[in-house]
Amino acid sequence: MPNSPHLRCLILATLLSASAASAQQTPRPTPPAANQILLDVVVTQKSGPPVGDLTEQDFTLLDNKAPRTITSFKAVSGRDAPIEVLLVIDAVNATARTIALERSNIDKVLRAEGGRLAYRLAIAIFGDRGTQILGGGFSTDGNAIAAQLDRQEIGLRDLGRSAGFNGGTERWQLSLKTLSQLVANLAPRPGRKLILWVSPGWPLLSGPNVDLDAKLQTMMFGHIVNLSTQLRQARVTLYSVDPLGNSESISRASFYQEFVKGISKPSQIEAGDLGLPVIATQSGGLALNFNNDVAALLQECISDAAPYYEISFVPAAAERPDEYHRIEVKIAKPGLTGRTRQGYYAQPATHN
Repeated sequence: MPNSPHLRCLILATLLSASAASAQQTPRPTPPAANQILLDVVVTQKSGPPVGDLTEQDFTLLDNKAPRTITSFKAVSGRDAPIEVLLVIDAVNATARTIALERSNIDKVLRAEGGRLAYRLAIAIFGDRGTQILGGGFSTDGNAIAAQLDRQEIGLRDLGRSAGFNGGTERWQLSLKTLSQLVANLAPRPGRKLILWVSPGWPLLSGPNVDLDAKLQTMMFGHIVNLSTQLRQARVTLYSVDPLGNSESISRASFYQEFVKGISKPSQIEAGDLGLPVIATQSGGLALNFNNDVAALLQECISDAAPYYEISFVPAAAERPDEYHRIEVKIAKPGLTGRTRQGYYAQPATHN
């Protein structure tokens, strides 16, 4: 991608638009205590569903590699878990053929087990003219949701090659803005929330010929702080499900891995730090690809919801606003791994 003032201007407009939208969103929910951070932790083996029946003594929590005292602990399991799932059909970053494949696979998931869903689920259709939540919102009646989806026409995107950089920058802008809006809408709802975003992902807008100046890096850092804090306080875990399967380019699908390490200062910023699979991984979710069975990928995400563990701790003192802290959860029992959001920003400032 060429390095040009036009790209800088479009990215700048994106961040200004996203910041303005974030400032107008529903107020963030109050955390469990003013000075505590709540984590939703999933424990897994190398393969298979999450593991339950662990106790507080099995967990060690590290904040920037320093052990922190667990102030509250709760094991949550079963279909009675307070979980809601928002499944996003991305009509901005996918072709009509890909969306048709997604719909048949989503229908299969909705109608499994006689249409009795494990958790309350809703479907959002993301288009370049807005985002629509189907029907009456969240429900455990998979058959009813499937019937609504059958009747729904999903329009093709209008953003084409005439838009900036073949429409890539505009799709990047719309996607980030929509993610922030969806998280804000979920924030007041109680319990844990999962967003399953079915999409090849929006453009990463990063490469050897793309340089960001200090002003853009500072603004992007502020957007990352805002989005990370928004996801954490809303208790939203993001999952990236790539529907292209084995037809996806290996280099494209794996490129995001260069950006998953947390950002601690603006000078580290690249546009790829705001990619869909990057944000999903950092939120404690999964980035799934190279599988033609989209229904199986979606079911893997839903099965990842529970059992899980609610763990609170008092964060370490920060020396400055927006100080990045890496979180690690160690499990005493061999062969088990704890997964939660990768980090948080202490004393997050409000970035406009």
